[in-house]
Amino acid sequence: MATPNKVAAVEEITTDFKESNAAVLTEYRGLTVAQLKELRVSLGQETKFSVVKNTLTGIAAKEAGIDAFDNQLSGPTAIAFIKGDAVAAAKSLTDFAKSNPQLVIKTGFFEGKALDAPGVAALAALESREFQLARVAGVLKAPMAALARTVEALRVKQEEENGGAADTAAAEAPAAEAPAAEEAPAAEATEAPAEAAAEEK
Repeated sequence: MATPNKVAAVEEITTDFKESNAAVLTEYRGLTVAQLKELRVSLGQETKFSVVKNTLTGIAAKEAGIDAFDNQLSGPTAIAFIKGDAVAAAKSLTDFAKSNPQLVIKTGFFEGKALDAPGVAALAALESREFQLARVAGVLKAPMAALARTVEALRVKQEEENGGAADTAAAEAPAAEAPAAEEAPAAEATEAPAEAAAEEK
């Protein structure tokens, strides 16, 4: 007969399954308390990493309509219940597993679909939704300080271009005036013989 504590535990796990858009089943044999704490911190506040009892988790999974964990519930088990960015959470899990081989990623589900271990790795390789949104938003997501630096750089560049144009105009001006100065004596020389001819008459 199930005790009140077990019933409450099943209800909690069932609720976690239903409220999560993804979950990853892991085996944590050999990890220290400090390492588990480090992992929880890296997953962020929108992911709940819970050590669970296999039998109770199996019951909860069935009640939540999840079959991704069938035949996978063995050994020391912990589940990452992901309520936020599934890609970012999967990446945190896979990165941690690379540095701490004691964490074994066994299976999972994402938006109702079962994932094997390679499937979780493939999910982690995608771009996170936050990054995609930031890239689409572009400059609108940039901090004001960065915007100010960009505007200042454009202003300086424009001033340099305008200054260069002014210098070019100043350099070209004497060259344009030079022929006029050279032509003046020639005009005077032409007029002098005409005046002399008039005097002779």
